[in-house]
Amino acid sequence: SSGINAEWPLRPGMALRLATRVCNRQLLACSRALSLYYTSSHEWVSVEGSKCKVGITDYAQSALGDVVYVQLPEVGEEFEKEDEIAAVESVKAVGEIMAPVGGIVTAINSVLESEPATINTHPESDAWMIEMDINDTADLDGLMDKGAYETFLASDDH
Repeated sequence: SSGINAEWPLRPGMALRLATRVCNRQLLACSRALSLYYTSSHEWVSVEGSKCKVGITDYAQSALGDVVYVQLPEVGEEFEKEDEIAAVESVKAVGEIMAPVGGIVTAINSVLESEPATINTHPESDAWMIEMDINDTADLDGLMDKGAYETFLASDDH
C-alpha cells in the first residue's frame, strides 16, 4: 500500500469539517488583526497591524452637539501619546482630540473638513479623523476595550 487513503475524497462531511476549521482560524486571525480601543477622554482607536485610525466616540459627539468645524493635522506630522492631534468645534464648545497612541499621521479624513457634521451622524465609522503608523504598540496598554468603555460610561468617572 502506498499509504494514501483512497476513500478520503469520498468520505461524507470531510470537506465541510475541513472548511469549517479553516474559516474558524481565519475569523480568529481577523479578530486579532483588527482591534478597537477607547480612551477615558472619549477617543476611539481602531488598530490593524501597525496602523490605526482615530476618531471620537458617540458619547463625545453627543456631548459636543452639532459639529461645525474640524481641525486636522498634516500628513507626516508625528505625535506622542496624549498630544493634541485635532480639534472639533461645535455650537456648544471646542473639543481637543488627544492621540491615543504615538505615531506618524499617514492620512486624514478630508471629508470632515467640508462635512464636519459627519461626526454627528457616523462618529465611530465614517468620521474617523486620522490614520497613523503606530510608533510603539505598548501605547495600547491601558486603553479600554468596548466592555470596559461601556462600564466607564456607566460610572461617574467620565
